[in-house]
Amino acid sequence: MTDTTDPRARPVPTGRANRAARMGGLTAGLLGSAAAEGARLLLRGQRPSPRDMFLTPSNAQRLTQQLSQMRGAAMKMGQLLSLEAGDLLTPELAAVLRPLQAQAHFMPPAQLKKVLSTAWGPDFTKRFKKFDVRPIAAASIGQVHRAQTRDGRDVAVKVQYPGIRDSIDSDIRNLTSLMRMSGLVPRGLEMGPLLEEARIQLHEEADYAKEAGHMQRFATLLADDPNCIVPEFYEDLSTQDILTMSFVPSDPIDTLQEQSQSVRNDMATRLIALMMREVFEFGLVQSDPNFANFRWQPESARLVLLDFGATRELTEDLIRKSRDMLQPALDNDFNGLTNALTALGLLSDKMPDTIQSEILSMVAIANKPMLSGAGFDFGDTSLVADLRDRGMELGRDRSIQHIPPTDVLYLQRKAAGLFLLATRLKARVNLRELFQRCA
Repeated sequence: MTDTTDPRARPVPTGRANRAARMGGLTAGLLGSAAAEGARLLLRGQRPSPRDMFLTPSNAQRLTQQLSQMRGAAMKMGQLLSLEAGDLLTPELAAVLRPLQAQAHFMPPAQLKKVLSTAWGPDFTKRFKKFDVRPIAAASIGQVHRAQTRDGRDVAVKVQYPGIRDSIDSDIRNLTSLMRMSGLVPRGLEMGPLLEEARIQLHEEADYAKEAGHMQRFATLLADDPNCIVPEFYEDLSTQDILTMSFVPSDPIDTLQEQSQSVRNDMATRLIALMMREVFEFGLVQSDPNFANFRWQPESARLVLLDFGATRELTEDLIRKSRDMLQPALDNDFNGLTNALTALGLLSDKMPDTIQSEILSMVAIANKPMLSGAGFDFGDTSLVADLRDRGMELGRDRSIQHIPPTDVLYLQRKAAGLFLLATRLKARVNLRELFQRCA
């Protein structure tokens, strides 16, 4: 094993008591800082809100830094909330949590060696010609290393952080308490269903055997697609805490920004078309839109698909309701779109009329790309900026107490992530043609 030192190498806190103590210390520090900020504002004759006191620059930095160091469910919940519930909590809190989408700290070599020895035995190094202890990727649940086996296989080894599965439930409880104490969660907002679904998803993502099964299913489903590559699963090198697969040489997806307009258009179209197949053909969706889960090969222009831990099976009912949106969108049938959104749970009679009207107005704006056969230019950010600004205004409205069904939120998250990626690539995509294929 090659040794390395890096300032981002931090041991993962293990044990529920240890992690709870870390979260308790974080909470105390954040609230103490908030109290000091409140006192400062009062002395200046201002009447601060809990949000103003809590969201100081130092508190924002402390929160993201500590969650990143803790990893596990604490960090993952921050990521999920910044995506799924950003408009339900506050735009400010979503902005604080958004940096957690970047890579986490990773285990130092000594802790990594202990994890690998527990999983493979103390003589595990005999399996490899080379094993780089500096990870090529690090996230909330685990980190990925490149290695070469004695029999010549180039592999990517995904190693789960120690104690992550056992701390998921307690991490979620502690982070939820922190958010409520901060005053950043609207009073009366029932987050129970969302948090329970997140808890279930986190346990599934920590189940590497289940992820291996999803990876193999996608490899089979996409066997007829020459444009996609799914890594090969290696069972002989995998355990409960380690998922080993073939290493597929590729570049980060955002390096496509340097490519020609036609290449960017083609790759963005493929990604959106793939999601349409996942929803309407496979009934199986890799729901995590993190850019790191998509890579590409410049020489073959093929997409490389990674990380199937957040894969979700869709019910026939959800697939049917999702399909029911397509034709009204193509026809610009506003009544049909309203009915479809209500059936999906994105609209509710419990919402104030003004809120429903604003959401429907935003839907009308978002549907404009469906009306042109010439395609939608994601490089024209005026539509995106308009929707973002109006969405932030909705996020500040405390009268919204509605949380859509969690399965719908996950689809919404994946679609929003692809929309953001296409925007970053400034791609032009014929969305109308893609919708017509599935309607």
